[in-house]
Amino acid sequence: QVQLVESGGGLVQPGGSLRLSCAASGASARIYGMGWYRQAPGKQRELVAAVTSGSSTNYADSVKGRFTISRENAKNTVYLQMNSLKPEDTAVYYCNAKLLPSSPNYWGQGTQVTVSS
Repeated sequence: QVQLVESGGGLVQPGGSLRLSCAASGASARIYGMGWYRQAPGKQRELVAAVTSGSSTNYADSVKGRFTISRENAKNTVYLQMNSLKPEDTAVYYCNAKLLPSSPNYWGQGTQVTVSS
């Protein structure tokens, strides 16, 4: 059973930066994919960014050029550096992991990111 623990959310002004971290434990092998999703009130959960163990990345169009995802495979840890934050980035951010491309998703408990002046 994989457990994901997120940290780094909070309140930030528009234009500011935050860094989210997610550490995975309980995996018996390297995790194939790790990523971040977000869910704003009244909206569906959406992909923000993802990275494979081979360092292939995928970003939502809305965050390209502002957010950067990275991971430390040895630590099964993924990071999301968020710059130039906008009020529309306000959401609960969830860490996600997949042991294999076709395996079920594991989810963290979520961390709140609020962008407001």
